[in-house]
Amino acid sequence: MSPQPNPPQPSPHVPLPIPMVRVRDELRWEYRRILRNLRTGDPPDAAELDALGADGWELTGLFADSPFLYLYFKRVK
Repeated sequence: MSPQPNPPQPSPHVPLPIPMVRVRDELRWEYRRILRNLRTGDPPDAAELDALGADGWELTGLFADSPFLYLYFKRVK
């Protein structure tokens, strides 16, 4: 009887590093509402929204009740 070759072995398992996730203890938010009357003015343009974003504000909601436009923002305190 001839010797049988060894079956191929799977490559050794290399464990992946556990990712570090940093969580703030208590996030506190502040909110801002912008109200625009579209009959007498324009909605915020890109420059105004970019300025809000640069200050950390994030648009979280939008509500239109003609002719009014409500924009809701939040940011971490």
